[in-house]
Amino acid sequence: PEIRALWDAGRYEILNGILTLMPPALFEGGQVVDNLKYILRDYFLARGIRYVSSGEVDIEIDPARVVRADSVVIVGGAIAAFEALQFPPPDSDWKRNPLTLPPTLIIESVSRGHKTHDHVTKKQWYAEFRVPNYWIVDALSKSLECWILRGGEFFEDASGKGNDRLRPSGFDGLEIDLHKVWEG
Repeated sequence: PEIRALWDAGRYEILNGILTLMPPALFEGGQVVDNLKYILRDYFLARGIRYVSSGEVDIEIDPARVVRADSVVIVGGAIAAFEALQFPPPDSDWKRNPLTLPPTLIIESVSRGHKTHDHVTKKQWYAEFRVPNYWIVDALSKSLECWILRGGEFFEDASGKGNDRLRPSGFDGLEIDLHKVWEG
């Protein structure tokens, strides 16, 4: 109960079984994630693709590793797999529990002092969890890296800075004008 109360207060992750305080997100970091979600929303709606997304989502890789993703997106048939999950009452809906299946995409916004956590630790753990697409956005350096899972490890799929235009192959026909990500 003590740990649950701390967890519910927010900004914690369980890293190798240890409850770890994470820094709060900066406004700018959250804003660039939101801008990416707006771009994705327009992409999915224009193509009639069913999707769901949310921010600040707990991902239970295993009981000793529960991390909080800045944003997740679940697309198409993967949604049915989540809807089929069963949890004990009172919170039996999958949306009220940490994710125990890999979402289609996880987006992390680099926090000051936690670049290694996103680029090394989370990247490795998300690969083990079999997340097909992992994007790391950095508002400070105005960069976006799109990683795609192949054979159990991530490979750089697309990356850019400033006003570059990216075409991540995990989303056929998606084009990301980075200047729209940095708009405020």
